Amino acid sequence: MNYAELQVTTHFSFLRGASSAQELFASAKALGIEALGVVDRNSLAGIVRALEASRDTGLRLVVGCRLDLQDGMSVLVYPTDKAAYSRLTRLITLGKGRGGKDNCILHLDDVALYAEGMIGILVPDLPDDTCALQLRKMTDTFGRRAYVSLCLRRRPNDQMRLHELSNMAAKFKVKTVVTNDVLFHEPSRRQLQDIVTCIREGTTIDAVGFDRERFADRYLKPPEEMERLFPRYPEALARTMEIVEQCRFSLEELTYEYPEEALIDGLDAQQSLEQCVRDCIPIRYPEGLPQKVLRSVRHELDLIKEMDYAPYFLTVYSIVRFARSQGILCQGRGSAANSAICYILGITSIDPETNDLLFERFVSKERNEPPDIDVDFEHQRREEVIQWIYKTYGRDRAALVCTVTRYRAKGAIKDVGKAMGLPEDVTKALSSGLWSWSEEITERNVRELNLNPDDYRLVMTLRLSRELMGAPRHLGQHVGGFVLTRSRLDDLVPIEPAAMEDRQVIEWDKDDVEALKMMKVDVLALGMLTCMQKAFDLIREHKGEDLDLARVKQEDSATYAMIRKADTLGTFQVESRAQMSMLPRLKPRTFYDLVVQVAIVRPGPIQGDMVHPYLRRREGKEPVEYPTPELEAVLGKTLGVPLFQESAMKVAMVCAGFTAGEADQLRKSMATFKFTGGVSRFQAKLIDGMINNGYTREFAERTFKQLEGFGSYGFPESHAASFALIAYASCFIKCHFPDAFAAALMNSLPMGFYAPAQIIGDARKHGVEVRPISVQHSRWDCTLEEIPGSDRHAIRLGMRQVDGLAVADAARIVAARMERPFETVDDVWRRSEVPAEALVQLAEADAFRPAFGLERRDALWAIKALRDEPLPLFAAAAAREERAVTEQQEPEVTLRQMTEGHNVVEDYAHVGLTLREHPISFLRRDLAERRIVTCADAMNARDKSFVCAAGLVLVRQKPGSAKGVMFITIEDETGIANIVVWPSLFEKRRRVVLGASMMAIHGKIQREGEVVHLIARQLEDLSGDLAALSDRDVEFRHPTGRGDEFAHGSPGGGDARDRPKPNKVRDIFVPDLHIDTLKVKSRNFH
Repeated sequence: MNYAELQVTTHFSFLRGASSAQELFASAKALGIEALGVVDRNSLAGIVRALEASRDTGLRLVVGCRLDLQDGMSVLVYPTDKAAYSRLTRLITLGKGRGGKDNCILHLDDVALYAEGMIGILVPDLPDDTCALQLRKMTDTFGRRAYVSLCLRRRPNDQMRLHELSNMAAKFKVKTVVTNDVLFHEPSRRQLQDIVTCIREGTTIDAVGFDRERFADRYLKPPEEMERLFPRYPEALARTMEIVEQCRFSLEELTYEYPEEALIDGLDAQQSLEQCVRDCIPIRYPEGLPQKVLRSVRHELDLIKEMDYAPYFLTVYSIVRFARSQGILCQGRGSAANSAICYILGITSIDPETNDLLFERFVSKERNEPPDIDVDFEHQRREEVIQWIYKTYGRDRAALVCTVTRYRAKGAIKDVGKAMGLPEDVTKALSSGLWSWSEEITERNVRELNLNPDDYRLVMTLRLSRELMGAPRHLGQHVGGFVLTRSRLDDLVPIEPAAMEDRQVIEWDKDDVEALKMMKVDVLALGMLTCMQKAFDLIREHKGEDLDLARVKQEDSATYAMIRKADTLGTFQVESRAQMSMLPRLKPRTFYDLVVQVAIVRPGPIQGDMVHPYLRRREGKEPVEYPTPELEAVLGKTLGVPLFQESAMKVAMVCAGFTAGEADQLRKSMATFKFTGGVSRFQAKLIDGMINNGYTREFAERTFKQLEGFGSYGFPESHAASFALIAYASCFIKCHFPDAFAAALMNSLPMGFYAPAQIIGDARKHGVEVRPISVQHSRWDCTLEEIPGSDRHAIRLGMRQVDGLAVADAARIVAARMERPFETVDDVWRRSEVPAEALVQLAEADAFRPAFGLERRDALWAIKALRDEPLPLFAAAAAREERAVTEQQEPEVTLRQMTEGHNVVEDYAHVGLTLREHPISFLRRDLAERRIVTCADAMNARDKSFVCAAGLVLVRQKPGSAKGVMFITIEDETGIANIVVWPSLFEKRRRVVLGASMMAIHGKIQREGEVVHLIARQLEDLSGDLAALSDRDVEFRHPTGRGDEFAHGSPGGGDARDRPKPNKVRDIFVPDLHIDTLKVKSRNFH
């Protein structure tokens, strides 16, 4: 018997389905099922994944959707042709537009308006009067295309229910069809399905009751089993194939049409592009187009014409032109920087005259994939560009692609543990010991937490968490990937409102869009561009120099000297721990050195064993040899080592006879070889081609092994060069204008690698005066103030640093003092009319001390004494009463002031940094007695000596390419120290590594040139010592930057719900309590 399962729910019915489309299609294929109808709830979010699973297995996909209507009905709908599919996507868009984020509001009347060409299957409950009414409506809506589902519920009288449903359907002339209402692919997945039900309902497995599925066979069954279960309904079984035959629509039929773009009247897109290029040539090349670039332009224009990509290039050009007209800094990057046309149009900044570009890395006829141009904009002004795109193309033709937020290790343990009824402190302890999103908890980890690894609930929690990892949790919005269409976008895919106001997203992510060969325009945000624009503005305002990215002095020796010393904190791309360690070894002296520097600290070159050979050759420790002049021409700039993807492609072309298209296919297969094994088909061709061209087999095999390293991460040279431009500019500004750079960096947070404490500390080390937050002088942003007799400026910290303070309140304070300076706290309150809560936040940030000389407690006491003005009618009486009644006069109170250490604690808690002494300086005497040296002494110690250093933990990193090695940066009052923790020690002291805010490290110094590390032998948690800084129970808020992967997540991202939640503002107005008894909410130092 032939049978198709038409009611399959994947895990894209969030927290309902428990299996992926790949698992479902693979199981169905093995069971002999003819086709699967995927019907996720009110969504087509998983349908492209189902299409890919269908392609992989050869099993037919029937596109469908389950609509849960407000009328109380659930209907499975299947479009029979492309027009019906478009009506379905418009219908879902309508419901999502009404319901908002994660909700869909539709009625049967709405379905009736869009039902043409759709098959509808009613999913009934009981054969009662309600069901009879629903069947009548189904007939009215779908006519001869109406069906009713016969599905076992495993309840008493189930067969009687099916019999009555069948009779009722016959009465209303609605055909029956068998479905199995599949939620998972095999019986073992039942437990996970129960857990996701508990998560969805917000309950535990003990209390879920009948909200979970009452029977365990909601899995795929072979046709023979379905025939056994429904022996009385052979016609209903056969109708599954009848419906499959009617539903001939396939997603392959979707034809994506890019918007028509013709910027010049009377010309088509290709002619417009060519004219725009001609118009822009004098801007880039005032003295005429070089012959090398001319050849590239002609080649690119021919390929663009052949592939019909001109409209896409015009779109990106229009977006960049708009941004520049508004003074928004932007720059293209990625493989698009291989395009001479992109450079001429001003989209990218890599000059093809001085760089050997490879256009096939960007657009390739053999690859037949749409181009992908990434453009970075100032992150604080990108929204202007996004709204311009909506306005220009219309909200019916433009939307962001979504991102699929999936369960990571911490989120999975948290949700599964809660569903299993584990106490919150247990799930928190389990998840806090995890490093990466995919890391599993071992039995050893459990024992370290003093938990019983044999406890059944704990064992089940860990097993089910592993199963849940990677499953979709919900849809989010992409960082900036736009899909634009010529006609209505919701003819192709449903559109829904984003969580962010004035934005909308489609239900497919970038992988889905690429699978259907739809073009995407990436409008991305880059914090460093914001920083650079603000730095240029400050320099122009205070120093009279008009700079921009194009006018930064090139090849500046002082800038490169600073870079070689790894004095790059806060700059772009060369500020990380790994980059800082590499800089003194690579010693960049030219721009191309910086391009190499940006690219070399990546998993690809590291795993391809390219870093050390390059460094040895650069240092003269290893000879540079080229077997042939052709290879020297390709790899001469990188000393014979293929560091870039373009290098790999050129080696294949020059040495092995690959065409440009084949070389690009080689690159792409290397990028995916771990998942597809596709690189093996090129191995023989590459090695044999090199041998035929005169290379030795040993050299050919070594070359292939190096290129294989790009399988983990390949870095295009064009992308590295784009980033190196910004990296150099940021280093130049830091070198020559450290005050403007630090202020701009503070005003651009959150971004980059470091926290405000490290940024300000670094600025002060460079001789920049930093002044505290003051209600009398500070604006919202950090500003520059003149220093008499100096060309330098002081940084005045802005009120943006005050924890919890609203922008509007800061603006009121600034506006109020424009007339005349404030005189008292009461004056600030009355003239600015800000709420007292805002004054409390400022007092906790010590913003009244520079203005009025009030210490924190004095300012808080003054705020406590504020009272409203009496009405004018009673003002005189109130004044007389206050003079007459001495008891009503405010007595003068001398408050016990905070210790200096306590003030430091409060600085970190409310400002995120301190201008007082470093916290560790208060503990130095105790540390010295324990023979713990300063970070500076440790880093200056001789090679192989044993020392013990301690400091605040700033950064924890465990790169995927480092084979489990943990890198930690600690800081004390003398500077920072770089720590290496081997995997064995990490496992032994995991709780210390991940939990300590202050740490002591006993270890051995390792020196390699100017690079110094302390190799840890023992770790000690000194977080408790920080309590000595305060006379009450207040903890530090750890000043870690976003580079601390444990506190802020790895660069690959992760579930945002796993990240620490910001502290809420504390209200100090507690009646009848003395100021000293007011409790401050405890703040952890991370």
